[in-house]
Amino acid sequence: MVKSMTGFGRSEYCDGKRNIIVEIKSVNHRYNDISIRMPKKYAFAEEKIKNLVKDTVKRGKVDVSVIVENITENDSNVQLNTMIAEQYYENLKILGEKFNLKDDIALSLIASLPDVLKLKPDVDDEEAIIKMMQIPVSDAVEKLDRMRSDEGRKLAEDIVLRGNIILDYVKRIEKRAPGVVSEYREKLHERINDLIGDNMVIDEERLAMETAIFADKCSITEELVRLNSHIIQLKSNVEKNYEPSGRKLDFLVQELNREVNTIGSKANDLEITKMVVDLKSEIEKIREQIQNIE
Repeated sequence: MVKSMTGFGRSEYCDGKRNIIVEIKSVNHRYNDISIRMPKKYAFAEEKIKNLVKDTVKRGKVDVSVIVENITENDSNVQLNTMIAEQYYENLKILGEKFNLKDDIALSLIASLPDVLKLKPDVDDEEAIIKMMQIPVSDAVEKLDRMRSDEGRKLAEDIVLRGNIILDYVKRIEKRAPGVVSEYREKLHERINDLIGDNMVIDEERLAMETAIFADKCSITEELVRLNSHIIQLKSNVEKNYEPSGRKLDFLVQELNREVNTIGSKANDLEITKMVVDLKSEIEKIREQIQNIE
């Protein structure tokens, strides 16, 4: 199944203590680039979350936002560091004696000094918190994947439609190609007559040789066969139930362009040239769609 690289998923989960909001959005990218924004004190869960997203998203730039809202007052603990407080006190006493200052060291002063009182997040049970976060992350990833799959189905339908249009052009070119040689022979015959007049005998053997050389130069049979094969392979890849690789499809489009360009340069026929222009337009539309496939 074809999947788009563009999608969005959102989920919320509350464990009675914290409300967790997860939003995931993805856009086109050559590789698998996952970035996570979440509160620093929960950074220990980042790698687990990234791996959870990576299990589903194989390619694309993915932005994951994790917001944690505390709904209780006991989410943090105040930790007292008596060793640091004692060092502050002793140093303040020395400072007072050195400069003959009044000893007015107050409790409020000591408590306000750095690292004496530290707010410590109540996240001791990291494994439990990781499991809790995985619930909304998994749900958001599922919604993201569903959206990418829905968009992918639309992309696949459009690619198949344009593939059929290209196959129709291939049939028309195949039908037109043999007549190009016949027209060339007739025009060559007329040109010779114009130059030497009707009284001179035309060397039919030499005329046949020139026609054969032209036919060999403008032969597009191999290109048409390969073009037909590439389109069938392209359609097969997007119609199958397995997930095709966007890179593989992109390669097929490059090959389509290569064959069409060769046809345009070799055909030596205005009608075929016009069809080549239309072919390139359809291939470009397919290429644009494939740029969004995972």
